[in-house]
Amino acid sequence: MADPENTLVIELKDGGAVEIEMLPDVAPKHVERIKALARAGEYDNVAFHRVIEGFMAQTGDVENGDMEDGFNIRRAGTGGSSQPDLPAEFSKLPFDRGAVGMARSQNPNSGNSQFFIMFQDGHFLNGQYTVWGRVTKGMEHVDNITRGEPPASPDRMVKVRVAADA
Repeated sequence: MADPENTLVIELKDGGAVEIEMLPDVAPKHVERIKALARAGEYDNVAFHRVIEGFMAQTGDVENGDMEDGFNIRRAGTGGSSQPDLPAEFSKLPFDRGAVGMARSQNPNSGNSQFFIMFQDGHFLNGQYTVWGRVTKGMEHVDNITRGEPPASPDRMVKVRVAADA
C-alpha cells in the first residue's frame, strides 16, 4: 500500500477487501469528498445498485442505498449525500479495468457520492467522467459483485475506510 492516507479499503461480503489508490493530484475535490464520506461512515452497508456485466459496478448512493435502513429499489441511484455537488475534475487518465470514476447526471458538475468501478476498459468514458482512483488489490472481489440494474439481491459495501484510520 503506497500511501495509507490516500488508500480506500472497501470490505465486501465474505471478507473480500478491495483497495483503491485515490488520486488527489488528479481529482482533489473528489478524493476529499470520498474520504469525508468514508470517515463519517456514510458508505457502510450501501448497496451496489447498478452492476452491468462487462462494464462497471456502481454504488455510493448514501441517501437511498443503505441496506440497514432498507434498500429502496425504485430510488436507488437517484440520491447523493448531504454535501453539495462537485465540479468536474476531468483528466487524461483512461477508464481502464479497475479505474474508479464518479457517477453523475447529464450535468458534468453533478458528481456527489456515487461512484463506479470498471470491470473492463471503457475508453468511451474518457474525458467525460472524473477518475479519482484505481483498484490496486482485490479486483477479483469486484468481479464477483452480483449483476443487475438493480440486482434482485444486491451486494453491499460492508465497511469503507481510509487505510490510515485503521
